[in-house]
Amino acid sequence: MIKKRSTYENVDKQRVEEILNSMNLAQKIGQMTQAERTTCSPDDVYRFHLGSVLSAAGSRPGDNTPQDWVTMNDQYWLASMADDDHHIPIPILYGVDAVHGNSNLKSAVIFPHNIGLGAMYDLALVEKVARVTASEVLTTGVDWVFSPNLAVARDYHWGRTYESYSESPELVGGFATAMVKGLQDNSSNQGVIACAKHWIGDGGTINGIDQGDTILNWHDLKRIHIAPYVQAIEAGVHSIMVSFSSWNGDKCHAHHHLIKEVLKQDMGFEGIVISDMQGIDYLADDFYLAVAQGVNAGIDMFMVPDNWREFIENLTSHIELGTVSLERIDDAVRRIITVKLASGLFDKPRPSQRPTSLSADFGQQPHRHIAREAVQKSLVLLKNDRNRLPLRHNQKVLVCGKNAHNIGHQCGGFTVNWQGFDGNDEIIGGSSIWEGIQQKASESKLVAPEDIQHVEKDQFDIAVVVIGETPYAEGHGDIRGDDHFIMQSGKSINGQIKLQEASGHTLELCALHPQDLEIIEHLNQKSIPVVTIMISGRPLIINNVLNACDAFVAAWLPGSEGLGVADVLFGDVDFSGKLAFSWPETSFPTVNIGDEPYEPKFAIGYGMSYQHNSLSAKAG
Repeated sequence: MIKKRSTYENVDKQRVEEILNSMNLAQKIGQMTQAERTTCSPDDVYRFHLGSVLSAAGSRPGDNTPQDWVTMNDQYWLASMADDDHHIPIPILYGVDAVHGNSNLKSAVIFPHNIGLGAMYDLALVEKVARVTASEVLTTGVDWVFSPNLAVARDYHWGRTYESYSESPELVGGFATAMVKGLQDNSSNQGVIACAKHWIGDGGTINGIDQGDTILNWHDLKRIHIAPYVQAIEAGVHSIMVSFSSWNGDKCHAHHHLIKEVLKQDMGFEGIVISDMQGIDYLADDFYLAVAQGVNAGIDMFMVPDNWREFIENLTSHIELGTVSLERIDDAVRRIITVKLASGLFDKPRPSQRPTSLSADFGQQPHRHIAREAVQKSLVLLKNDRNRLPLRHNQKVLVCGKNAHNIGHQCGGFTVNWQGFDGNDEIIGGSSIWEGIQQKASESKLVAPEDIQHVEKDQFDIAVVVIGETPYAEGHGDIRGDDHFIMQSGKSINGQIKLQEASGHTLELCALHPQDLEIIEHLNQKSIPVVTIMISGRPLIINNVLNACDAFVAAWLPGSEGLGVADVLFGDVDFSGKLAFSWPETSFPTVNIGDEPYEPKFAIGYGMSYQHNSLSAKAG
């Protein structure tokens, strides 16, 4: 588990120490501080020596064009690089969530969320996805992405399940390597700084409660949740974000053993450990005490979007009182400077003068072709009775369902806005699933759900019904069947827990979205064969829907390129996707590979194709 080779062996250690020794306390604390763009100006970056600024999900400058982003980053960079009696020039590090493409911009290419990428079982393509993401981030003058998420999701009630590649730590580990290599692209100057998250065990919380408690022995924590981070560190990841969740009741943000002893010492991680958004706020009722807990636990940079001034003031006080040591501060700042040097930030000109800024490839076809291929390979065929698929180009195809012509729904959360969006207006250049089908079959027709009752059998040969979930992110996507689950988690955690309103109370699709089954049943009554496409961020209980249709496709959250779905439906490309998650028969108990007994509805690795009745892949 110990890392054998340093990621930073080529970094000039003497230069790092020279920079560190030239800094006063205010400058060091500033480097440890990350503020949100709406709460700090370029002048604040200069005055407080801020080491980093971020955009919270949905926070964007101007009209949200690449030029707006470059202009903003130019101003922050200039402020950080001032060289005078009061300031040392250290380049600012701007960070964004780019969890499925540079999804902050409406004109960007949006890739399938991780749950879809996991179903591809194609690490080479995942690395290409990461490289395109890096390119589209660099276009905006940004250098740091809070990705990849290495959570091993073990309970589909968790609202962040779609951010996980698989329930298998072996599979997640493979994707960790591919994503880090693709994002950072150390072989050229085309990479960004990657951030593996969330350390540690966020996918294993009891009852899938976001920011809850992962109750596991050390052996299982290491085997399931820590294992992918070993591969990320070996791949050279420059930063790791700490989880809101707890391990056996103790908050990860205050966990000295997990951060300093396990991650930094035992695993040899030498990069930046960053907190999650306001992550230390929930360590104690008194923010002053929380600051010391987070710093002393080993966190190096603090995502304190609104209260960053208070953070600076409190940390300064702790150092003066001796409750936080200067040695701990120097360790944090040394890591930050090292990463900035290793990633080439000190050698880059201002964002507006970088060759990677305002790239002509941003949002264009070369990038969209890779996203379209990812969509094609992520689709999993679970049922195909009477060979209803592939569709024929000359068929009269009825298309309906709330997700048929809604790019926002097929992109999911963390797309332009934190919780995603509804409709087609926020994305430029993409295609809905309906638009993809329309290109393939000239006699296809989009029918609104309320008009299904007026459809006659002889009007159509077949129906494609696109159903499933609507966008959510983080705790808002939790499924909580009983309030006692919340009480149970709250009582076991040493600290506060921030709960968001859940999106539902059951994993049963028909209970969450009863209108989906109603559409299919209407079509059954008219004897029109039904192909069901489900958009979702997790496997759901689908027994009634599965029985009512002839064919069923799990499309996950495919992103902006709905045409990729149509490619496979019409047989221009065969199905190749396979489940990276076990498909459950019931909500409880949860089902994961390795369980005894292991009784899923569809096993991990399952997926049908046109050439074969079923495909399978060995997990790992």
